[in-house]
Amino acid sequence: MKQTFPQAGRQSGVMLIEALIALLIFSIGILGIVGLQASAVNASSDAKYRSEAALLANELIGRMWASNRTQVTLQAAFASPSGTEYQKWAYQGVLSGSPGTSTAPADGTVLKTLPGAMAQPPTVVIVSSGVATLVPSSIVTVTIFWKAPSETTVHNYIAEARIGG
Repeated sequence: MKQTFPQAGRQSGVMLIEALIALLIFSIGILGIVGLQASAVNASSDAKYRSEAALLANELIGRMWASNRTQVTLQAAFASPSGTEYQKWAYQGVLSGSPGTSTAPADGTVLKTLPGAMAQPPTVVIVSSGVATLVPSSIVTVTIFWKAPSETTVHNYIAEARIGG
């Protein structure tokens, strides 16, 4: 009597195909995780630059509040690009050591802190508030620009404050 066994030929290789499909699904998952990691790093660096821009703008506004707050004095000292305090804030710095220049900014200044800021320096615009008060006030708009090393778009941060009365 002859024994017959079920044909194994039709089932051969199924395990290999299952393993290859599992490997493909795993690879797609890993690629997705790598993509998420890259976008998380980009978002983190953008948040870092934006927070540095906010701190630098608030630093300048704080200097304005600590100075003589008349509009003429604010214009002479803080308006871009020639105000003396603006020059210290943007280029020269206030720390001891050699001061920076417009081509080689000092440490701690806007142009040294933010990448790509040399291409488009920050602007400070000071205008009268137009409101009649006992002590005149000014509206100050500080705009800081930067461009991340891996990007082509220029980012900006705008801070606006009322200085004076």
